Amino acid sequence: MQVTESKSDGLIRVYDITIPGAELEGKVTTKLEEARATVDLKGFRKGKVPLKLLRQRFGQSVLGESIQETVDGAVRDLISEKDHRPAMQPDIKMTNENFNEGDDITLTVAYELLPDVPKVDFSEIKLEKMVVDVEDASVDEALDRLAADAVTYETAKKTAAKDKDQTIIDFVGKLDGEAFDGGSAEDFPLVIGSGQFVPGFEEQLVGVKAGDTKTIELTMPEEYGNAELAGKAVSFDVTVKEVKAPKAAELDDEFAKRFGMDSLDALKDDIRARVSGEYEQASRAHLKRKLLDSLDGRVDFELPPTMMEVESKQVAHQLWHDENPEVEGHDHPEIEPTEDHMTIAKRRVMLGLLLAHVGSENEISVTEDELRDVMIQQARQYPGQERQFIEWVQGNQQAINEMQAPIFEDKVVDHILAQTTITEKTVTKDELEKALEDLESDSV
Repeated sequence: MQVTESKSDGLIRVYDITIPGAELEGKVTTKLEEARATVDLKGFRKGKVPLKLLRQRFGQSVLGESIQETVDGAVRDLISEKDHRPAMQPDIKMTNENFNEGDDITLTVAYELLPDVPKVDFSEIKLEKMVVDVEDASVDEALDRLAADAVTYETAKKTAAKDKDQTIIDFVGKLDGEAFDGGSAEDFPLVIGSGQFVPGFEEQLVGVKAGDTKTIELTMPEEYGNAELAGKAVSFDVTVKEVKAPKAAELDDEFAKRFGMDSLDALKDDIRARVSGEYEQASRAHLKRKLLDSLDGRVDFELPPTMMEVESKQVAHQLWHDENPEVEGHDHPEIEPTEDHMTIAKRRVMLGLLLAHVGSENEISVTEDELRDVMIQQARQYPGQERQFIEWVQGNQQAINEMQAPIFEDKVVDHILAQTTITEKTVTKDELEKALEDLESDSV
């Protein structure tokens, strides 16, 4: 194999490679010889088929396979010999315009190198961690939300229905006087103000009593799922069977047992721990962002052009969809990256390479247990299909990589944070939320 470097510009490398035809021919012959033992052709004993006949029957397919293997091997040998670390998959092109069997293989191989990442003294970084104490009011607020979800309803005889009351109704929906499919139900429990029905329906139940009949007339929303009804004037014949008033749950030990706790105090402790965990998670997100901001200001090195191009296009595409949420899918003109997109892409690529370098240097990796935990957690989002989801992930390397990436990043961030100086600052919940909102407005 003959290798000539045709370009060396920054991180870009381009090589012209010539592979002798004899080397390729030898590989083809070897493959045909190996296949001879298993080929069964009429008129010949197994293992006795002439090589010439095998070449006539299978030569072209074996040649294609051999070319691919030869080229892949040549590129691997080149990268290994040069001790290079390509940033992305090499671009390989055969330059023989009219390749014939027996010809030399000529090709160009182009790739970009991963840059040398400068060493950062993490001990010089000083960060402030926002800490929120869980106040009793926050626990009570969460407890009230649980109580609201656990509300029961008691029949209110001779009482007119009002907002938050539950009505038990029969109804028949009609279009032009004819009942339409899916517009009828019996003994339907509807809480006024819940927003469960189309706009205008629940509001017209205010004031009804058990035993009342009422015709509700309204116009269906333009975006209604049933095209035959969308934007149309319809009516509902409603019979009110019961009106029930909400009864707040008693906050006592019995209430706590609904949530698997022995007592109300135990439930409060559990809520306090959960709220504390939420604050800690938000605080870590803020601290991580501040760390990345600090790292972004401490490193500056050459970036692979193709990585920058790919990332800037992804940023431009993401932002365009954020600004045009009504467009689903990718059936739209290509979005040309701007200087702002390039700035965001540069930060992402640079920090990504820095974290990857730190992780590699310190032999940080994602364990099978860590990956399995995340896999199980995500599988729970598909009730009844957990096994199928896990099997799909296990057979999809891209899905595995996407699961591993945030785990790896967090482990590297923890490694760096352990070397920084962190002081704590007690803040309120609102102050922490405001700080996160401010950071979010500055990022993508």
